[in-house]
Amino acid sequence: MHARLRPVVKAYDVRGRVPDQLDPAIARALGEAFADEVGISEGRGRAVVGRDMRASSPEVAGAVADGIRARGGDVVEIGLASTDMLYCASGVLDVPGVMVTASHNPAADNGLKLCRAGARPIGLSSGLAAMAEAASPLLDRDPADVPEPTGTLESLEFLQTYADTLLGLAPVEGRRLKVVVDAGNGMAGHTVPAVLGRLDLEVIGLYLELDGTFPNHEANPLDHSTLVDLQAAVREHGADLGLAFDGDADRCFVVDEHGDVVAPSTITALVAARHLLQEPGATILHNVICSRAVPEIVSERGGVPVRTPVGHSLIKAEMARTGAVFGGEHSGHFYFREFYLADSGMLAALHVLAALAETETTVSALMEEYSRYSASGEINSRVDDTDAVLERLSRQYADHHQDRLDGLTVTTDDWWFNVRASNTEPLLRLNVEGADDATMERVRDEVLAVVRA
Repeated sequence: MHARLRPVVKAYDVRGRVPDQLDPAIARALGEAFADEVGISEGRGRAVVGRDMRASSPEVAGAVADGIRARGGDVVEIGLASTDMLYCASGVLDVPGVMVTASHNPAADNGLKLCRAGARPIGLSSGLAAMAEAASPLLDRDPADVPEPTGTLESLEFLQTYADTLLGLAPVEGRRLKVVVDAGNGMAGHTVPAVLGRLDLEVIGLYLELDGTFPNHEANPLDHSTLVDLQAAVREHGADLGLAFDGDADRCFVVDEHGDVVAPSTITALVAARHLLQEPGATILHNVICSRAVPEIVSERGGVPVRTPVGHSLIKAEMARTGAVFGGEHSGHFYFREFYLADSGMLAALHVLAALAETETTVSALMEEYSRYSASGEINSRVDDTDAVLERLSRQYADHHQDRLDGLTVTTDDWWFNVRASNTEPLLRLNVEGADDATMERVRDEVLAVVRA
């Protein structure tokens, strides 16, 4: 891999600072490699390209499109889009796709999320490494050798088709709800009016203006400090619930009527139960850091729970293998078979709204049966040798059940923990769950003492 590509090619996508790490030359070279990888070069097909609201996104998206067209592929531009809108376009049009976004990363960053036709993911082991290898020599060629685009370029307005698709999958009927939505100045500001604006809801918007500088707070609801304004607005307006989206709007977090955060594992269990009503006996995926409540509830409702590693490309592949109808991650990603196996924060939000509108209860009461245990949340520790720490923990808990599906998971009847290495930083990520707060806190502190020794 070219030295310029090593900092930006990640496990699941391309991401880096603009322009010192990711510039138009790299984007164009990767566009050329993408066209070859997905088989649309030399006039054999087309790809869809979307972009988020970052200041660098038009230039990066244009460079990617030029690269695809330089190989003879045709490009369909859908312009401003959430990542799940790009996946929807890839599925509806049955063409490969490139989404230009750095998700919740800082404003100076940008990146590429890639998929084959039908929104099938491209990660490091499923095409991205090959793309980086193919793009590497292109970065050293003489500018005179850079080919001119020959493929066609067309623009397509896709927002309404996206809204139609989601509302058809999760219709919301029943009582009228009051909802506060925090878009964090990200792409939910583009998609929320198109989708929720079609429903009989009272929507109170926070930071719906598209602004890639993120002037109000980071568009990263996994960091609960970014939810403070949403929580306050829910309480101030007496809203039924609040929704927060990340920068590219493929993740959604929920807060209840009190402003308390609803764990994504709880949302996973709720949406899984709704799918099992429609398809008894269906398979439901949950990753290694989801609450133990998820597989318990899936089994109790007659479904088949399947545990997976963390990461969207791995989960989508497992959905295809198992025929799973739904999958959830504790990071706020939710995957739907009917949505081309892709993740959609908006579709998850519609399921929550639909479940609540069908009742006369509150979000906190609705979620109570799906939340059973005490969780630590993800705790990151910077370590010099992640493998050595994992082995030390494995020895420390040698008398307990362990597995290595993703990092190290240690399990007992009363608690479990998972420790796994970051794909991009020298970090270990710890998640602990216990039967009660005291149990969780005891195990958390024990494990952290070993990790940080």
